[in-house]
Amino acid sequence: MAKLSVEIITGERVVYEESDVDMVVAPGADGALGILPSHAPLFTLMSLGEMRVVKGGEEQSLAVFGGFLEVSNDHIRILADAAERAEEIDVDRAEEARERAESRKTEGGQATEEMMRAEAAMRRSMVRLQISRRRRGRQQQQQSGGGSPQGGS
Repeated sequence: MAKLSVEIITGERVVYEESDVDMVVAPGADGALGILPSHAPLFTLMSLGEMRVVKGGEEQSLAVFGGFLEVSNDHIRILADAAERAEEIDVDRAEEARERAESRKTEGGQATEEMMRAEAAMRRSMVRLQISRRRRGRQQQQQSGGGSPQGGS
C-alpha cells in the first residue's frame, strides 16, 4: 500500500521528517486539508493551527503557523513560518503568552497594528494550548488502557 513522506521545514530547522505516513491533516488557508497517498498535486497557503500526522495507527500533533504546503508524488513538503512538535510546547509559556495578549487586547486606545499583533499572539498561544491539552488527554487515555490513541476532540 502506498505511503506518504512528510517534511516540515522552518527557516531555522527541519521540524519533522518521516516516511511511511498514512495520512496528514493540515490547516490550509481555506480550512483543513486531509491528504492520503495518491493525492493530486497541490500547492497551497497554510494557516496557523494543528497539523496531525497518522503513521501506523499512531497520531502525532504539531503546531504550524503559516507557510506553504506542497503535495507531489506522495511527498508532502511544508515550508512553515514557524512549527513545533506537541512535545516541544511549553504549556506555562503558552498560557503566559495568552494572558499577555489578552491584557493587551483589553487595554484601550491601542493602535490597530498593536491590536493585530496581540490578536495574532493570542491565536498562536491558543493553538499551542489546544495541542498540549489533546496530547495530555491521549497520554492519559493510553496509560489507563482505554481506547484508540487517535481519539480526541
